[in-house]
This record gives sequence, C-alpha cells and structure tokens, in this order.
Amino acid sequence: MREITDAHVAEPGLAVVEVAAADDATALAVQELLAARCAIAPADRTTRVPGEPGVRLRCYLDLRQEPDSEHQAVTEPDPVLG
Repeated sequence: MREITDAHVAEPGLAVVEVAAADDATALAVQELLAARCAIAPADRTTRVPGEPGVRLRCYLDLRQEPDSEHQAVTEPDPVLG
C-alpha cells in the first residue's frame, strides 16, 4: 500500500482506515458499513501482503460530510421548482 501523506489527514474530520480481514467479502462489508455513516473514498479491491494472514483494504473518510451528499443534492427535487 502507498504511504499515508499529510494531505490524507490535513484537517480535523479526515481519516484513513485500514482494514485487515480474513477474506475480501468481510473487508468490503466493513467498508460498506463505513460508507453508510460518512463520506468515503472507497477501495476498489483488497490486497494481500506476503507472509501476513488475510487481506488488507484502505479507505479514506471525510467525517465532515454526509454519505453521498453530492448525489443527494443532485437527485432531490428543488422544493420551489418541483
């Protein structure tokens, strides 16, 4: 995995979460749980580290935003225009 940089945690509310799990399905399920609670830049896949058990996944969270806040703003009808 690439190194975590200052930009990833530059402000309060930004976080990097690394998940270690027995299998892909478990790691991706944890990521889905996080995505339901906050804005997230999800991982596309898990990785395996030689000599270490299970799989790894890293995702980036922004606790300052609601999940899918951009998507909701686009899809919700305008209260004035209908």
